[in-house]
Amino acid sequence: MTYSAIAGSGGFLPERVVSNDALAADLAAHGVETSDEWIVERTGIRQRHLAERGVTTSQLATEAARLALQDADLQASDVDLIILATSTPDFVFPSTACLVQANLGISGGAAFDVQAVCSGFVYALTIADSFIRTGRARCALVIGAEVFSRILDWNDRKTCVLFGDGAGAVVLKAAQEPGIMAAQLHADGSLAKILNASGNVAYGEVTGDPFLRMDGQAVFKQAVTVLERSARAVCDEAGLQVSDLDWLVPHQANVRIINFLGRKLGVPTERVVVTVDRHANTSAASVPLALDAARRDGRIQAGQTVLMQGVGGGFTWGSVLVRM
Repeated sequence: MTYSAIAGSGGFLPERVVSNDALAADLAAHGVETSDEWIVERTGIRQRHLAERGVTTSQLATEAARLALQDADLQASDVDLIILATSTPDFVFPSTACLVQANLGISGGAAFDVQAVCSGFVYALTIADSFIRTGRARCALVIGAEVFSRILDWNDRKTCVLFGDGAGAVVLKAAQEPGIMAAQLHADGSLAKILNASGNVAYGEVTGDPFLRMDGQAVFKQAVTVLERSARAVCDEAGLQVSDLDWLVPHQANVRIINFLGRKLGVPTERVVVTVDRHANTSAASVPLALDAARRDGRIQAGQTVLMQGVGGGFTWGSVLVRM
């Protein structure tokens, strides 16, 4: 039987780093009051990377993909599937995945985008696993990439301080032993209004609200509830206890959500990967960026079990349990 396993990872962040103090000063010039203390206390965020105008999601994604291929000691020509999770595609179409494929100088294999907002990478990884298990692909690039700064209302301090830009990628290859041990994906469209960017382009005009809007309290309540339930369900599917996990890599939205989830699951703080302080919320890029950071600094080792979780607009959520 064919399984899939992670063979490499890569992360890429825009060069521009914006501290809370710098952001607060910039916002104050436009009449929006905030501070480093206010942001850290409520979110745990201390800085974020922001792309310069003109930098696209496909550019960030391509760099992350190249680093993941290098880490896996593979060539772009080995790839026969690209799945890219994003809420900020370069265009309506073609897909950002197709643009990345062209940037890598390859063609022929399937390439498409997945839109599940902050759950997007978990969705994409689960889909890629299914392709490989059924023999539809042998080597997949799974990417989460965002330029969220494009859709932020910089007059709304409830949202504009929370997000950053970046891209993360993994190479998923066919294997004889299961790397991806279990996965579950979920959605509840009745909760669409608590987190959305409802603008659209129609007849050459922007219709609706083009900016991200969020009911923070409602998102917090839903996130901790569904992520705990999802973590326990996916561990049950794999025949493991939550206490058997070596690492928890949750969506990096808010340190309060991460800490609360860890306590509910009984996972010690030292076994929870946190990058939200450095990256802020990079939506679909947050999980692969956190995974790559923990692999690169030596925390996550081969053979260990890692639970990755996403939760975001839609309302969507999901978990993937992996043996590295």
